[in-house]
Amino acid sequence: MDYKHLLINISSQIMIVRINRPEALNAINSALMTDLNQLFTGLDQYPEVRGVILTGAGDRAFVAGADIKEFILTQEDGEERSSFGHRTFDAIESAHVPVIAAINGFALGGGCELAMACHMRIAGEKAKFGQPEVNLGLIPGYGGTQRLPRLVGKGTAMEILLSGKMIDASGAKRIGLVNEVVPAGTEVEAAEKMMTAIIEKAPGALSRILELVNLHYVDQAAGFQKERNLFGVSMASEDAAEGIQAFVEKRKPQFGRD
Repeated sequence: MDYKHLLINISSQIMIVRINRPEALNAINSALMTDLNQLFTGLDQYPEVRGVILTGAGDRAFVAGADIKEFILTQEDGEERSSFGHRTFDAIESAHVPVIAAINGFALGGGCELAMACHMRIAGEKAKFGQPEVNLGLIPGYGGTQRLPRLVGKGTAMEILLSGKMIDASGAKRIGLVNEVVPAGTEVEAAEKMMTAIIEKAPGALSRILELVNLHYVDQAAGFQKERNLFGVSMASEDAAEGIQAFVEKRKPQFGRD
């Protein structure tokens, strides 16, 4: 499929997606959001892909926010735009393969929300994070008021959301917003290293873990029940048979799709 603002490369079962609006610091406009929606709701068309890395083109921004030039909206338009953004970012969060954000600069507003929708985040040391919508008399519209407290806790999230201040990479690591901070320019390389280690594991087990961790934030009681069910599914899988046999034989397992 052709995308207007995404550059895609697939190698060694890893898809690298570059958001490509460097002239606008990769700001999210309607066309870019449509691209992201089509990609992540259609990941099944890439059966060879075991993991996705999302980053920004250029060296200044992951995504510097939403495109303000598109912000003259009615209430109805605003709700519709927010709903589409929620559906898109939910598709990223619920992807059946791991998604890592490699954050190579500004991740503000919608860019911070996009990074938070990914399963893990690796930041370059020059990265900046924030939800500055309050400075425009607005609020986050793509899940920021919900995902940020999950990651950093209520008090810290309140401070970030209510002040509109920016946080540097080391601060983001300290509060749990990112998993790792690396030298600027090495974000994708570090994400590939992390992803390569992950996708060596059984694909069925990975997808079940992703599903269960996400379910925790929707319905904790259902999450415990679903874990019991999916543990049984995993126990009966070909990957589990291979993993247990490999452990007994003291060799590296050869996992496939179960």
